[in-house]
Amino acid sequence: MTGTDQQLAVSTRRRRAGGRAGNARRNSADVIQQMPWDPPRNVDCPTEPLDGDGVAAIHDTAMRILEEIGIEFLNHEALDLFKSAGCTVTGTNVRMGRDWVMEMVAQAPAQFTLTPRNPARAVTVGERAMLFGNVSSPPNYWDRDVGKVPGTRAQCADLLKLTQYFNCIHFAGGYPVEPIDLHPSTRHLDVLFDKLTLCDKVVHAYSLGQERVEDVLEMVRIAAGLDHDAFAAQPHMYTNINSTSPLKHDEPMIDGSLRCIRMGQAVIVTPFTLAGAMAPVTMTGAIALSLAEALSAIALFQYVRPGTPCVIGTFTSNVDMRSGAPAFGTPEYMRATQMTGQMARFYGLPMRASGSCAANVPDGQAMWETSNALWSAVQSGANIVYHAAGWLEGGLIASPAKFVMDCEIIQMIQRYFEASITDTSPDALALEAIREVGSIIQSGEAAHFLDRVHTQQRYATAFYQPFVSDWTNFEGWDLAGGVWTADRAHDLWRQIVDSFEAPPMDPAIREELADFVARRKSEGGAPTDF
Repeated sequence: MTGTDQQLAVSTRRRRAGGRAGNARRNSADVIQQMPWDPPRNVDCPTEPLDGDGVAAIHDTAMRILEEIGIEFLNHEALDLFKSAGCTVTGTNVRMGRDWVMEMVAQAPAQFTLTPRNPARAVTVGERAMLFGNVSSPPNYWDRDVGKVPGTRAQCADLLKLTQYFNCIHFAGGYPVEPIDLHPSTRHLDVLFDKLTLCDKVVHAYSLGQERVEDVLEMVRIAAGLDHDAFAAQPHMYTNINSTSPLKHDEPMIDGSLRCIRMGQAVIVTPFTLAGAMAPVTMTGAIALSLAEALSAIALFQYVRPGTPCVIGTFTSNVDMRSGAPAFGTPEYMRATQMTGQMARFYGLPMRASGSCAANVPDGQAMWETSNALWSAVQSGANIVYHAAGWLEGGLIASPAKFVMDCEIIQMIQRYFEASITDTSPDALALEAIREVGSIIQSGEAAHFLDRVHTQQRYATAFYQPFVSDWTNFEGWDLAGGVWTADRAHDLWRQIVDSFEAPPMDPAIREELADFVARRKSEGGAPTDF
């Protein structure tokens, strides 16, 4: 067979196999039979690797970092605020006493609600609630047809459509891929317009300077149809900031966070501490550093606006000490997430974790690393899981096929938490069905449960039903085209996007959003170095 013949055969097999999913009706709601919108509650006891002495030791180390070493704040307003709070400020270095830090952190709520433009999509953050979000911020995009390419607005919109479509994705994080074809000065305006019109879920603002944050605050307010007082009265959106590890917070992220909290919106503080590079090579040392960096900012935000919704985030993993490349979904990553969850409960704060992997394409490595990351979020008691769907190459690639594959895992997690699985009512324990089968066996006949009334009444909803996994045997899979998982996922995301229908929006609100974008573009958008 020639190379051309081989390509044609592969293409034909893909089309044939895609036919099974392709027979679905061309309404995006019907492409797959997915689970309903129902953000899960984590009913399991969290994994706690640390004993009481371990918790105390990590806490004491974090406090000593704040008291003896200090954190660099490159934001002048923050330095003035720390001075007014009685902290020791030397140049950009801020040292703060543990009593003050703990007093401030104690004012943060353990639980709060984020209400987007569609109130039916409101989500609870904290306690046992668990929320999953889309991949955010990769500069590159990958799919089977185009390979790895810089992100575009059209690809970003496709990923936003997947974000809206999947019920197991509960919030829309940052740009699911950076649209490099849009100028940086106005990129945020176009992407937020797309996000607010294609999605009705909670959205995020990048803290990258005054103009970008304030534009997003105003666009979210307009989309919700609220006046300024009503918007500021409760959180409708959030920002996520990363410290510049080690031991530093930069100017724009602190500036953006302060603007958000003064408007009543939520802030997630997530140090990006890679053990062996930006943090100590030991995982407990890396966690102590991460906690110190996060708590210093949360204490500042509580000083400015007591009770402001804050989440402590973890992105503590390790680097490959042979190459310096970041690694994700490793045993160390999993334990670090679990330990940070334990410390978050110690501080009474909601926690953010992440789905992540170092794989370059949606293959086996991608899925076992992502599965490790997602299940460590479950084990840690995390409340918000960033990058849960679509992440590749350590966050440098967004992939729609990987997005679909990850949603299969997330749905399995959601199903795992359903009370029906652990139902111990007499009906669920099925003693009478067992008695029936036992009587037949005792009479000398063969018996099973397939034909029992108890089974017939429940079989349709008894077990999780996958939408991308293939549970047929090899012969059935091969006869249907022998299509591998990533190709099935590719066919599904194309069908979902091709048949997507945006959620409704009042035409007057859409027009007001468009007018705002046009005006801000005419004013030049946000300053850049370009």
